[in-house]
Amino acid sequence: MGCPSPEGGAVNGVIAFIGIGANMERPAEMCRTAVGELAEVPGVRLLRTSSLYRTEPVGTQEQDWFINAVAEIRTGLAPGMLLKTLKEIEWRLGRTGGLKWGPRVIDLDILLYGQEVIREGELIIPHPELHRRRFVLVPLCELASYAIHPAFGVSVSGLLDRLTDPARVDLYDPAGGKA
Repeated sequence: MGCPSPEGGAVNGVIAFIGIGANMERPAEMCRTAVGELAEVPGVRLLRTSSLYRTEPVGTQEQDWFINAVAEIRTGLAPGMLLKTLKEIEWRLGRTGGLKWGPRVIDLDILLYGQEVIREGELIIPHPELHRRRFVLVPLCELASYAIHPAFGVSVSGLLDRLTDPARVDLYDPAGGKA
């Protein structure tokens, strides 16, 4: 039996984890809005979201820090359709092109899709930078430290323990006035 969807039906399918990030135009609010949009997608059931984290930028350092989180979903959407749906949400929320690792109004990435390993053009699962990025592993570990990276056979907590990325990742404190 599938999980009930917001409309009262059931959503069967796989567990997937979606990375969420923003550092422009009220990023914490933008991340929350993106989660809300994701929860409304037919064929997607939002299960849980991590805390919000304030994270040091990777790559281009001359930009504001990011707000990052991870959402756990159950979806009946095929991986390609899920990616297309995430890109549509980004577009609706105002994302346009930009520099790789540059400022973002919103960024939504498929981190894990069950235990699938997919390399088809733009669709790469698990996310190719997942194991290298503290800003992804910390919120993912909060939700599913036990999840196994299907290409490496190592748990998320094991990946985090081995990580050499020195970037700061702090729980987001909205009272701190940053982001």
